[in-house]
Amino acid sequence: MYKRILMPTDGSNCSQQAIREGLEVAKNMGARVTFLYALENISSSLWISPESVPYGLELLEDLKRVGSEALSKAAELAQAAGVEAETKLVEARPVEAILDEAKNHDLVVMGTHGRSGLDRFMLGSVTEAVLHRSERPVLVLRCK
Repeated sequence: MYKRILMPTDGSNCSQQAIREGLEVAKNMGARVTFLYALENISSSLWISPESVPYGLELLEDLKRVGSEALSKAAELAQAAGVEAETKLVEARPVEAILDEAKNHDLVVMGTHGRSGLDRFMLGSVTEAVLHRSERPVLVLRCK
């Protein structure tokens, strides 16, 4: 039924839990997996002055490193589970990147922190936005 599964990750423990569960689904269905890490463009949200440019570039490189590490961990989990997987690091807003990539997949598997109240308002919810806007089925796993 599902042959291509998209699993976005942000490297958090919540994402790792969702990946483990998603890999079980992929293994049982003989599906391929794509792990996606979306690196949001920080220059649009930071005030940039000539003095801050070097730091901004350093921050971007640090964020890319974090994304690469998250994807590497996910790929290791897939290999251990015997599931064929690829990784993608893209520079885009997470919700839009996930929705765009989901067009090439049969299922999206994501974790959610289950935040509510002020935390949810302040931090937003990528998972909720994807769930409401995706044209593909979304399996949402709540973190324990």
